[in-house]
Amino acid sequence: MSNNQSIYVAGHRGMVGSAIVRRLQKAGHTNIVTRTHSELDLLDQASVQAFFRKTPIDQVYLAAAKVGGIMANNIYPAEFIYQNLIMEANIIHSAYQAGVQKLLFLGSSCIYPRHADQPMKETSLLTGTLEPTNEPYAIAKIAGIKLCESYNRQYGCDYRSVMPTNLYGPGDNFHPENSHVIPALLLRFHEAKKNGDKKVIVWGTGRPKREFLYVDDLADACVFVMNLPQKDYQRETDPMLSHINVGTGIDMSIKELAEMIARVVGFKGHIEFDPTKPDGTPRKLLDVSKLTRMGWQADMPLEEGLTNTYAWFLTPPSSDRRIG
Repeated sequence: MSNNQSIYVAGHRGMVGSAIVRRLQKAGHTNIVTRTHSELDLLDQASVQAFFRKTPIDQVYLAAAKVGGIMANNIYPAEFIYQNLIMEANIIHSAYQAGVQKLLFLGSSCIYPRHADQPMKETSLLTGTLEPTNEPYAIAKIAGIKLCESYNRQYGCDYRSVMPTNLYGPGDNFHPENSHVIPALLLRFHEAKKNGDKKVIVWGTGRPKREFLYVDDLADACVFVMNLPQKDYQRETDPMLSHINVGTGIDMSIKELAEMIARVVGFKGHIEFDPTKPDGTPRKLLDVSKLTRMGWQADMPLEEGLTNTYAWFLTPPSSDRRIG
């Protein structure tokens, strides 16, 4: 890939999009196209079509999404399915209309059935019932995969999909209600330490197991997958099963995660689990053997990544801006 190619990163202000921009800049790319929400509303089909007509684009990284944790998914299911469906449909269709041949869609490991065999292989897709707490979001992400596959099959595009495991890192959302588990726990332990609390209550039993990927590792994987020769990508995929898992291949219990985060933050008190709150899926571990065979592996150890994320949270401007 030439360093002067025009690359559009949709969602460049989010945790994933900003990491992709950092990775592209590190590789020497100077023609990175971004638009804020005020400049381009991705829910507005006409605006998205006009953007692609007027702006020469060679590659698209589709990292724009409405995301959140268990609580947010439970409270706003209509927003999660509607906004994600509309954004991905607008971008993928408009990219095709503008003649963009290369696009990478970012999904989520929640696309797999609640009781999928572990570790979850790409072939687990559409083989069982989804986790109810995030079904609307998962349905939207499955539709994004199928959009890419359908445009490839009908129009000969080269639109690829990656399914990352649970992400964390600089740029994460630390909202006390709408965040994912790592920023939620980092914030909770941080505030407990600051307030001198003796106890922190964590949702659920602590038994579910999760896999976590540092966001800059994901960005590196995205650039790697986007620029794989087509024959190498097709060797590991099928036209109607074309997505690739991205993760570490290692998981841990929420209890172990909470203890690690308490250690990173420096909280010395007691950790209590509330079994009246939902646990979500019992286990989520991705089979990453396809991506490993392609030649990519994650690099960041979890505790080091958590330390980096907490340091980002603490850096100026004040951490207040990181909450919400």
